[in-house]
Amino acid sequence: MDYQPSILVVDDEDRIRRLLKMYLEREDYQIDEATNGEEALAKALEVDYDLILLDVMMPGMDGIEMCQQLRLSKSTPVMMLTAKGEEANRVQGFEVGADDYIVKPFSPREVVLRVKAMLRRASATQFVQTDTQTKDLLVFGPLSIDNDAHRVSVNQQEINLTPKEYELLYYLAQSPDKVFSREQLLKDVWNYEFFGDLRTVDTHIKRLREKLNRVSPEVSAIISTVWGVGYKFEAVSG
Repeated sequence: MDYQPSILVVDDEDRIRRLLKMYLEREDYQIDEATNGEEALAKALEVDYDLILLDVMMPGMDGIEMCQQLRLSKSTPVMMLTAKGEEANRVQGFEVGADDYIVKPFSPREVVLRVKAMLRRASATQFVQTDTQTKDLLVFGPLSIDNDAHRVSVNQQEINLTPKEYELLYYLAQSPDKVFSREQLLKDVWNYEFFGDLRTVDTHIKRLREKLNRVSPEVSAIISTVWGVGYKFEAVSG
């Protein structure tokens, strides 16, 4: 039997949860539900879901706080569900580690397409390496990016990145010293699955630097801001 990805749908509105569950189960996904942030966090910490669809506005612990708590220990892909006009919440969501968002009211078919895209791009994190020879390894001084295993380490200490943070770092690292505009990064890293603004790139760069800085300030500086243009990955000697 083929593997069935598991998705946690979090929303305090029964109607929305039922709608998403119905459409996603048609695609043979396993669906679990939570009605609030506290319940969602408990389930997400206990179960390794492939994706979490997370409503932002909920009583008690909202989606922003839930995602923030989750990111302390897990990198499960998160797609935020936000109401129209909640741009500030979307930016907050990216800052605490959300990978994408979709705006209510939404088309269930669009959600399914976006979910499929996110799962495809995150699936490499489940890759089990059988060959002892690493085929795709980038090394820059103490920073090592093993693309076969989707693993990033600094001074042999593994860095816990979300799928989107990993994709962004790997994309930059493939072209050392090349300057990329925010528009280009948004197009190439998020491509058709994402319809957002340029601050998405800034918040992901910020989170990447913070995570690298916890292990090595030297390595965190490898992602350089080119004012008025965008960002580049500065090669360092080993």
